[in-house]
Amino acid sequence: MEAIGLYQLNSLVKRELKNRFPDSFLVIAEIADVKENRSGHCYLEFIEKNAITGQLVAKARGSIWAKTFRMLKPYFEMETGQIFASGLKVLVKVSIEFHELYGYSLTVLDIDPAYTLGDMIRKRMEIIRQLKEEGVFTLNKELPLPTLPKRIAVITSPTAAGYEDFLNQLANNKAGYPFYPKLFPALMQGERTEESVIAALDRVYRHADCFDVVVIIRGGGATSDLNSFDSYLLAANCAQFPLPIITGIGHERDDTILDMVAHTRMKTPTAVAEFLIGQMDKAAG
Repeated sequence: MEAIGLYQLNSLVKRELKNRFPDSFLVIAEIADVKENRSGHCYLEFIEKNAITGQLVAKARGSIWAKTFRMLKPYFEMETGQIFASGLKVLVKVSIEFHELYGYSLTVLDIDPAYTLGDMIRKRMEIIRQLKEEGVFTLNKELPLPTLPKRIAVITSPTAAGYEDFLNQLANNKAGYPFYPKLFPALMQGERTEESVIAALDRVYRHADCFDVVVIIRGGGATSDLNSFDSYLLAANCAQFPLPIITGIGHERDDTILDMVAHTRMKTPTAVAEFLIGQMDKAAG
């Protein structure tokens, strides 16, 4: 057998791939990494995991050239309400590329936002079903709301505009009711939101006797920022929390799963403050 150079071998592989495979494929995969360079090209990594074990079973480099990315990114984000980022499951039309130096990769030609939107809805339904099967979905709603909800554990970002609105509304209530809010800082957007809010809940729990209710609030923001509030772990923690939880996450769309399991859901931080003032009005007769 005659030896050949690596470049020659890779050239043979490239030619065979081009001859034997169609121009494009429809591929279902998860995006694991997304990077846009100064030229506007998007470089990403596609992965597939075992549905049962979660173990990584396949991986491929991918790219979306600038001209295509300028069209696909805003279209995808408008249709799904999600930032084109890591963690999304996508249905993409790709061509197979093989370069003698850089090896195998996939070039994205098109993307189907309806598939990603459907996958997100399916995940939400699975979480809701699991919470109901575990018998915790309505636990927080079943807690009695204190007659005088004055001592308030507030979970939010200290820099959130919604936090200032909430405090001002409470402080300036016409009847002059005294309220005692205590901030438990947490991140309210980004990948660490789930763990940060759960950590804040744990801190509140250690002093639960000092509070009447827990308020989880944030100001407005992108729809994609709400993904963290569709988390099973966060919802399970809130559903089983020993104090009534009131949410004011600042959005008009369908409830997040956190909203669904909370004792009371209001649209905005200001509306949460008005609700608490209203409870004091009822007690005052």
